Amino acid sequence: MTDTATLQAALSDYFAPWVQALHLQVEPAQPEGAVLLRLPHSDQLARTGGMLCGQAMMAAADTAMVLALIAHFGEFRPCTTVQLSTSFLKPLSGQDALIHARVLRAGKTMAFGEIDLSSAADGKSVCRASTTYALL
Repeated sequence: MTDTATLQAALSDYFAPWVQALHLQVEPAQPEGAVLLRLPHSDQLARTGGMLCGQAMMAAADTAMVLALIAHFGEFRPCTTVQLSTSFLKPLSGQDALIHARVLRAGKTMAFGEIDLSSAADGKSVCRASTTYALL
């Protein structure tokens, strides 16, 4: 099982500076092949009215799934996003988001996952995503 510190370090080791600027924080103790991240509220990620922008949610979801793959495999494996399908359920304003990502299936060349973004205050889903990755 990959520990929280290793996953947190992966954010600076494998992701572009603009992804690092999201300031994602890995939360502890998730089942194997799953991760929980916190996306801190930031005015820089909000659009008019203080709502978290969809682009930030999608970037956080994609990033969380790569970390879930690291947790699943026990190490980083180069991969690329093939598909990211996102449904925005309701706005999120003025609070942190929690991103729960889990690997549904990972084979030799492809991996599949699902992500739920929820309000940190009440746990209600605000965004759902499904992903497919090519493992390189």
